Amino acid sequence: MEASTIEIIGYFASVMVAISLMMKDIIWLRCLNFTGCSLFVVYGIYISAWPVAGMNAFVACINIYHLIKIYRAKSQQVAMA
Repeated sequence: MEASTIEIIGYFASVMVAISLMMKDIIWLRCLNFTGCSLFVVYGIYISAWPVAGMNAFVACINIYHLIKIYRAKSQQVAMA
């Protein structure tokens, strides 16, 4: 049985989310999780699974929000030093 491209995207998205949850560094966790969620959005849209696409788009936005907060806090710490 040969996997289609969209199935491979789905499997890769699952692997990315699983790996992200093993990260100790919160920045790596957020980046890898964002990548996995973004791939799940593509997968969900392609197979017309709107709850999958919608929920993962929401989680991807949360990851971006937190990454921006982290980088802003780091740049403020550098500016104060």
